[in-house]
Amino acid sequence: MNDTAHGIRIRPGALADATAVLDMLDSAVVWMNGRGNTEQWGTTPYSRKPGGVARVERYMTENAPYLAELDGTPVGALVLDSGPSPQMPIAPAGEPERYVRLLVSDRRYAGRGIGAALLAHAAEETRRAGVELLRVDCWAGGGGELVAFYERNGFAPTDPFLSGTWPGQVLARRVG
Repeated sequence: MNDTAHGIRIRPGALADATAVLDMLDSAVVWMNGRGNTEQWGTTPYSRKPGGVARVERYMTENAPYLAELDGTPVGALVLDSGPSPQMPIAPAGEPERYVRLLVSDRRYAGRGIGAALLAHAAEETRRAGVELLRVDCWAGGGGELVAFYERNGFAPTDPFLSGTWPGQVLARRVG
């Protein structure tokens, strides 16, 4: 898929992209911490968290990963699955669904519509699979900025949840 308005190309991801995804996750932690947000993803770089590298490698081999590129440079990543993580206190939808397990963009390219392009691609892939429901969960703290981002991209809040003390929100979008 090409988002010609923004020059974004989206392609399937592979294990070889794990390092680029980890770099984006690590830089997102630094960016969030620089804004005073230490609650969402903590302060440890994702690549140094126990199981972080293995999780990203699984995403790239066991799920449906996609990479957004600008001029051949990876600038965002999306991972789709058939449901929420079993480690999260989130019930399956009770109908076929696609679930955004990971969405991250390189903060050096912020404001270029990378996240929105990846979410549009997720909706397209969900429709193509004959599935009508696309869901995602996210951090609901920090004044709800991330929840509002998903709302601007066609999602509606459904179920709030707590993972320990971490406040989360499930959002859903009908794509059929």
